[in-house]
Formats: sequence, C-alpha cells, structure tokens
Amino acid sequence: MPSEIVQVSGHIIDSLILPKVLDEIMDLNGTFEILDIAIGKRKTDTSNARLRIEAASQTHLDQILKRLARLGAAPLCAKDVRLVRATKEGVFPPAFYSTTNLPTEIRFRGRWRRVRGIEMDCGIAVNPSTGAAACTPVASIRKGDWVVCGSEGVKVTPLERARTAEVFQFMGSAVSSEKPKAQLIQRLAGEMRAIRRAGKKILVVAGPAVVHTGSGPYLERLIKGGFVQVLFAGNGLATHDIESALYGTSLGVRLDRGVAAKDGHDHHMRAINTIRHLGGIRHAVRRGVLKRGIMHACVTRRVPFVLAGSIRDDGPLPDVITDTLRAQEAMRRHVEGLGMALMIASTLHAIATGNILPATVKAVCVDINPSVVTKLSDRGTFQGIGVVSDTESFLRELCLALHL
Repeated sequence: MPSEIVQVSGHIIDSLILPKVLDEIMDLNGTFEILDIAIGKRKTDTSNARLRIEAASQTHLDQILKRLARLGAAPLCAKDVRLVRATKEGVFPPAFYSTTNLPTEIRFRGRWRRVRGIEMDCGIAVNPSTGAAACTPVASIRKGDWVVCGSEGVKVTPLERARTAEVFQFMGSAVSSEKPKAQLIQRLAGEMRAIRRAGKKILVVAGPAVVHTGSGPYLERLIKGGFVQVLFAGNGLATHDIESALYGTSLGVRLDRGVAAKDGHDHHMRAINTIRHLGGIRHAVRRGVLKRGIMHACVTRRVPFVLAGSIRDDGPLPDVITDTLRAQEAMRRHVEGLGMALMIASTLHAIATGNILPATVKAVCVDINPSVVTKLSDRGTFQGIGVVSDTESFLRELCLALHL
C-alpha cells in the first residue's frame, strides 16, 4: 500500500490539532501509525509527532495528504511546489491549489517562502525569477502567470489556542444571546487597547442599522477616540449618516424622537444629491456643509474608508465604488497591519470582509440576528467571536468600557 511519513509540530495537543489530523485520516478511510511523539511539559513547550499514513492507492493517499496539509501536517521529505502556467486570463490551471486564510508557505527551489497577502478561496502565483509567492484572486490571474498546483510543497500553520487568557479564548466561536455581554465587552475593550498599543489597526465594518438605531454617535466616538483606523461600509451607511447630519433623520425618521418627519421620505435622496453636487464626501466636509457624523469623523481624523456598492443603491454617493472587483481590491489594500475587524450589523459586507482576512486577524461579529454571526463562521472566518446584541447597546457599552 502507498504510504507517506508526515510530521506535525506546535501546540498540537491542547489546540486539538493532532486529534483533527487523526480524524481526517480515518474519515478518508486511511490508516495511520504514530511512529513517535514528544509532548511538551509546560504551556510554552511545543509538541511533535511523526505518523506513517497508508491508503489504498496513490490517488487516495494524495487526497489525504492534501487535507492534512491544511492542518499543518507536512511530509517529512518535503518536495518543491508544482507550478503550472495559466493559459487564459482570469482562469487558474485545473489542478490549482485553493488557499485557506491560514499562514501559508511554499517550498520553492529547496527553500520555504511565505505567501504574501493570504486569504481564503484564492490561488498562489509565483514569480519564478525571485521565488516571491502571492495569494492571488482568480480575476487577477494573467495569461502566463505561474500558479501553484496540487498541495505538494505547501505548508499551512494552523491556529493554536492562546497561551494566556484572552477574550477570544474566553468566548470561543460559540454563538448565543445568553452570553455575559458586559464581561465580554470589557475584555474586548482591553483587547482593542492592546492592539492599538502594538501599533496595529482596527477595522470597523458597519451596516446602515448603526445609523437607524441611533448608534451613529457611538461609532463617531470610537473614530475620534482613535479606535478605528479603517472603515468598510456601503452606500446605505454613508447616505443615512449624512442624512442624519443634514436633516436629523434616518430614512425620514427623526432620530431624537423616533417619529417620521414631514416629507422625510426623500431626505436620503436630498442628502445624496447634495454630496453629488459638491463632488464627494471629503469636499462636503471641507466646504463646511457636512459638520458631524461618522463620515465627517473619518475625513477629519484621516481614517480611510471603502464604500462598496450594491445593485440596490440609490444614487449612489460619488465615493461609492460600484465595480465589485475594484471594491475588493480597495478593501485588500487596507488589510495589511490589521489586528482586529469589528463587524457590526452588516451581513454582506461582514462576509465579504471575512473572505479577505488572514486567520491571524481577530474578528468580532455583532448582530441582533444569530444566523448572521453563524453564517460568517460557517464560511470559514473561525478566528473570531460572535456577539448577538442590538447595535445601540453594544456600541454604547463599548464606548463606556473605553472611557469615550
């Protein structure tokens, strides 16, 4: 029977990496023998294990090795990656390696090299002259690019359990409306302070419900307090934030009293028209027309924002990127250096952001609907926590915890 010896290293016991490796082998009807294992005695110690894996055929064995590579189990005798040229623009070779969002390396000319800009559901393009490897979306592939095919020569580093107690270990990925939110938010505030001290960025992804629920001033405080370095949103959040700043309404409802304003149904269109006339959000701030709100805070605090368009957008605002591929690329430019992504009341933008985040970026998804939080985790964004909460109370408590 075909066999291969693989090695897995790190905190493989307490992070349950070794049990997952063994489960994968058995689920795929392979067999294994643990040749040797060395288990660390202290929390800081790593463990190592070597396993011989057998399968009914070489094809069957290759299938098992491909799955194990995603858990960090690499063949003891590593080989270089196989590169195949793309024959058509925007199309990977048939056997392309599909990436995860975990830290990834490739072996090229006998050396392991880090894959830059890792995210899920992409390919790996390699410059054969320099050996530089970059995670590349299918739409960005050009005819003649060299693309990694198969899992041979690809090494993934799985996430490990934190060595010290922290908010992400405390709550895990479980989703429930009955979790102790006050304690969670206090720990989350501490994590945000630590990220800022480390010089990393905090991204906020926000939906229009932030404005509708009257939570806009709290997000504005976070921006002014230096706890937001990047904002991702859509036409809706920006439009209703500007409507609120110009007319005191959101979708025609007065935010201070919760009642519909006379002829308020057209306020959002009047807000869009005003910004379009001025040439954009930044021009409206500089001209003194837009004097408060989330977008005003972003401009005055020099916080970059990406507004990604949708088929349902009114207007849209001139700052909205209506080409989805251009919007994705604009978002990707702000991912480097992120320490945390805080996703609030935005299903589609949260999932889109989760798709481009490395697994090392801590993610917090806040929504009143538990299915939104679950959906984000189901699509592979497993490096975060879910908070089932209304937007207003969450942001209010977070501002209090941060003394804003």
